[in-house]
Amino acid sequence: MKRQLILEDGSVFIGEGFGSVKRIIGEVVFNTGMTGYQEILSDPSYCGQIVTLTYPLIGNYGINRDDFESITPAISGFIVKEVADFPSNFRSKISLNEYFRSKDIPGISGIDTRKLTRIIRQHGTLKGAICHIEENVQSVLQQLKATPLRNDQVKKVSTKTAYPSPGRGKRVVLVDYGMKHGILRELNKRNCDVLVVPYDVTAAEVLALNPDGIMLSNGPGDPKDVPEAIEMIKGILGKVPMFGICLGHQLFALACGANTEKMKFGHRGSNHPVKDIRTGKVAITSQNHGYTVEEKSIGNTRLQVTHIALNDGTIEGLQHKDVPAFTVQYHPEASPGPEDANYLFDQFMSLIESEESGANKCQSVQI
Repeated sequence: MKRQLILEDGSVFIGEGFGSVKRIIGEVVFNTGMTGYQEILSDPSYCGQIVTLTYPLIGNYGINRDDFESITPAISGFIVKEVADFPSNFRSKISLNEYFRSKDIPGISGIDTRKLTRIIRQHGTLKGAICHIEENVQSVLQQLKATPLRNDQVKKVSTKTAYPSPGRGKRVVLVDYGMKHGILRELNKRNCDVLVVPYDVTAAEVLALNPDGIMLSNGPGDPKDVPEAIEMIKGILGKVPMFGICLGHQLFALACGANTEKMKFGHRGSNHPVKDIRTGKVAITSQNHGYTVEEKSIGNTRLQVTHIALNDGTIEGLQHKDVPAFTVQYHPEASPGPEDANYLFDQFMSLIESEESGANKCQSVQI
């Protein structure tokens, strides 16, 4: 089944279709991870995007029941050099092609993904369409130019209603902006009593749950498209210990008076080195984001930079100078990728315990 990928700059790639045969338009991005395609395709942060995998052979270990980061994938399409028709792994249940057919997600293989990646690196992320080989290129280009990228991704992928993930430890309210299941798993491992709430939850609703801590999850799109979240964070800042990841990190920065900006082609992969500037320690991290906190905007806030990306110097971690709150741009839960930064969940637990201990001391003095 011949199909074509058409980019808004006029580039055309001819390849073989797999998965769904529907025509789609989305933002074309690339991920440099060598493994972990199942976690990538099920990461809600890719909502509305067409993901290119730079590693040449994808699907060779199939799709299993355990490695999903969401129940329903939100990506628009998949681009690979070669897709494995006959996966081989003891956990494999179905092939990538079969899975994409069942979820109505189109893919294209057999194209020069190296060339495509170089185009994106040179020009930045581009809108693109995966369509039938016989569609007129000029007609598709006109549609690409006329079709705006969606800006409601968080609303689409966030849970519609609150739900619990019970535990007997600290109560953590996890705000779902497009949460990967890995974050919930890490909190469950620490026996947290987790309450997952929608993206548009208010500060009053969060505080009414009497949480010991607040977790701001990852998610897709531009953080400035989620003003509800920024207002909620302002309302709880300083009242409860807070930890933000990825989009949660960006929303936290905006709530504290900093600014965010779109990156040329973003960070997407599982081998990004990040330095803790307080200790000098470097961690290899998993990342997936197209926006970053603007460095010069930090000077007008009560924030301090804790981590930086060694590849390009962008901000990877923040901490508030006055209240118990910290965030990171990368994914300490990995999934996929190295777990070098997993300790941050323990740091969050320690922050909660420290705040409770301080409150108890104050209470004893008043009594």
